[in-house]
Amino acid sequence: MRADDERRSYRWVILDDLRASLVVFLVALPLCVGIAVASGVPAELGIVTGIVGGIVAGAMPGSSMQVSGPAAGLTVLVAEAVHAYGLAALGVITLGVGVVQIVLGLLRLGRWFRAISPSVVRGMLAGIGLVLVLGQLYPLLGATAPASTPGKVGGLPGALAAVASTPSAATSAAVGVATLALLVCWEWTLPRLRTVPGPLVAVALAAVAAWTFRLPVATVEVGALFDALIIPDRAALVRLADVALLGTTLTIAVIATAESLFSAAAVDRMHDGPGTRYNAELVAQGAGNLSAGALGAPPMTAVIVRSSANVRAGGRTRLSPVLHGVWLLVFAASLPDLLGVIPIPALAALLVHAGWKLLDPAGLVRALRADRAEGAIALVTAVLIGALDLLTGVLAGFALAVVRTAWWLSHVEVHWTRTDDDDILVRITGNATFLRLPQVLAKLDRVPPGARLRMDLSGLRHLDEAARGALDAWAADRRRTHGAVLTLAPPAPDPAPA
Repeated sequence: MRADDERRSYRWVILDDLRASLVVFLVALPLCVGIAVASGVPAELGIVTGIVGGIVAGAMPGSSMQVSGPAAGLTVLVAEAVHAYGLAALGVITLGVGVVQIVLGLLRLGRWFRAISPSVVRGMLAGIGLVLVLGQLYPLLGATAPASTPGKVGGLPGALAAVASTPSAATSAAVGVATLALLVCWEWTLPRLRTVPGPLVAVALAAVAAWTFRLPVATVEVGALFDALIIPDRAALVRLADVALLGTTLTIAVIATAESLFSAAAVDRMHDGPGTRYNAELVAQGAGNLSAGALGAPPMTAVIVRSSANVRAGGRTRLSPVLHGVWLLVFAASLPDLLGVIPIPALAALLVHAGWKLLDPAGLVRALRADRAEGAIALVTAVLIGALDLLTGVLAGFALAVVRTAWWLSHVEVHWTRTDDDDILVRITGNATFLRLPQVLAKLDRVPPGARLRMDLSGLRHLDEAARGALDAWAADRRRTHGAVLTLAPPAPDPAPA
């Protein structure tokens, strides 16, 4: 009887995963195409990354609920890499990302990525979202986007003016704005309606309208799936010795790894199943990128949009992500012509919506209100990513986070009181380091003269050599000018490293 119950339960699990995989497939299909087009990559290669992310990364141990594929968070970096090195180098970069991730996973460094400052992550995502929104507003309006962020900001008035004077631009804007409005409104519809993915509904309706009314809008160019593959050869692999290309590879690897593991932490809070094994998940992501790179496709990450759709749709095991990859393969191989009717303004609207969520202006405001220093780090990181580039912004954010942490860890307070016997008691608490020496000495210089001064250092958690020397010098000077100084319980110096 127990065996029958177990078989019945197993069948229900398979059915749940089957239903969830179909939902995730419908969410992933337009995102794979849209992210690829926004990255300057053929739509077919975006689908290849989705297929590999489902079948390869999804089948490996790590996280049972995550779904991997091309991510909006890598769009800017991939577009810059394709522009700088050419489409033929993309597979090599993705291969390199996979190798880095596998090595990090085997070295069991996966959990260390969770130690990245949340303010830097928030700023990184906001900066990527800002660049994504600014870049995708142009295809939404039927225009060509300038190369630089300042150019994109300055060119918006001209693109908007063209909508009023050019029929094709007006049609493109109408399709894009209508798609964007539907995506926003779909989140407020009835729960039963929301079981159908909003991106699928919005893009499908836009495609039907463009095809039915023969609207003059640009559409996705899709060819045969297997003809789009760009297998890296030996000459392409040698390009990994290029320092600039290697730097791009490492940057994408770090950001893809961080995004995947942050997604894993978020998805784990959404379900009651087994938690993510971070090092195993990192190896799985690396294997997926290794496989995608061998086919010339862009890099992948675990994607929170698809992963959350998997959880909400009732996915139970890794079968759901794997099947979603199978459905992508079957659809792209057998019905590629259907993708050719999708309007580019609709995909641009999809990515503007995704970019706005990454930008999350309300979240930035809340961060500033909750902690001005942390919020400022996020804001500076986002602005620098938008104005300069992603690597500069992230490195600046890390530097600010380290400085802020060091400043906070060196927090020290100086209080003095006069005792009943007219002695002066000075208490110093916290962490006395060279960073706060000017403030400490300034407060000590304001201590009034007295018959005897007692300096209580027992409340210090740390006293570095610079602070110890300065306090000794101040006490010696005080003895010469005002009399006795008694130091109480100074902490022992840290032992020297062996």
